[in-house]
Amino acid sequence: MSRCRVLLLVLAAIGVAAAMTPARADDAPFIILQSTTSTQNSGLLDYLLPVFRERSGIEVRPVIVGTGQALRNGRNGDGDVVLVHARDAEDAFVAAGYGVRRYDVMYNDFVIVGPGADPARAADASTAADALAAIANAGRPFASRGDDSGTHRKELKLWASAGIDVEAASGGWYRETGSGMGATLNTAIGMDAYALTDRGTWISFRNKGSHRVVFEGDPPLHNPYGVILVNPERHPRVRAAEGQRFIDWLVSEEGQRLIGAFRIGGQQLFFPNATVEARP
Repeated sequence: MSRCRVLLLVLAAIGVAAAMTPARADDAPFIILQSTTSTQNSGLLDYLLPVFRERSGIEVRPVIVGTGQALRNGRNGDGDVVLVHARDAEDAFVAAGYGVRRYDVMYNDFVIVGPGADPARAADASTAADALAAIANAGRPFASRGDDSGTHRKELKLWASAGIDVEAASGGWYRETGSGMGATLNTAIGMDAYALTDRGTWISFRNKGSHRVVFEGDPPLHNPYGVILVNPERHPRVRAAEGQRFIDWLVSEEGQRLIGAFRIGGQQLFFPNATVEARP
């Protein structure tokens, strides 16, 4: 057999093998999801995303940062969808033309956690602002995320309501970690400090030590989450069809049912609240 014929047979075999090789994972459709740490720390994304991929064939690649950074990344076009929890900032994101539309997805609430003995007597307060004022007046350590996350933004609003200047207290009883919720809770446990956290992260957090929820239930602690498609008119590389399909699934009957069914230790972490009008 001539060398030329052998070469042709080899090339043909390579071509057949290539044709029979499954498509690379990189060739499959995907979206980039900019989302907040609570959706990851709680385990919610690990629970939801495989189901969506099975239904749609679309992989969701999450980038986990604080809400402020997630929205900045969205403004820069470094993602297709944002799933965050800071309503004022979300509305501003859409109003400025960086997002197409905000959809309600779910909610939970914030809680104040602290040492089991509650030396500041925060549990005796009637409002969240009063609880924080009690902590500040007692000079007890408070661990803040300090990272422009949705949790940090909520905390700053509560301090303002309490009339407490935490900037002046920075480095004293008020400690800013510049970290995510899990790392900040670890710092609070280690310092025997108080902290504000979303309930979902607290339920799933394993290193509680003797810490417990010392204050909860005040209406200002309500914590809604919204999902937004990054505007493809602003950033043409946005995978708009795939991103909208993910949003439509989150607000669908199945997506909402799965969010409501997600539990740890029998406790529900998030409560679905998409409107019927939002469904495709």
